[in-house]
Amino acid sequence: MAKAEIKNQIRRLRFEHGEMTQQELADRAGCTRQTIVLLEQGKYVPSLALAFRIARTFGATVEEVFEME
Repeated sequence: MAKAEIKNQIRRLRFEHGEMTQQELADRAGCTRQTIVLLEQGKYVPSLALAFRIARTFGATVEEVFEME
């Protein structure tokens, strides 16, 4: 079975929300800035809990932030 690729809109959403920094998002979502860096680069798949916290930070649904290819 092929590994599913998860794409995300985190970088775009950060800029649409007042050019929020990676550190600000990390602080609000309860993770490290490095986690946000890896997510934006597509090198890390978040836990379901983290995905919900990130989406909530943007006032969005998980599906609006993350998409499975």
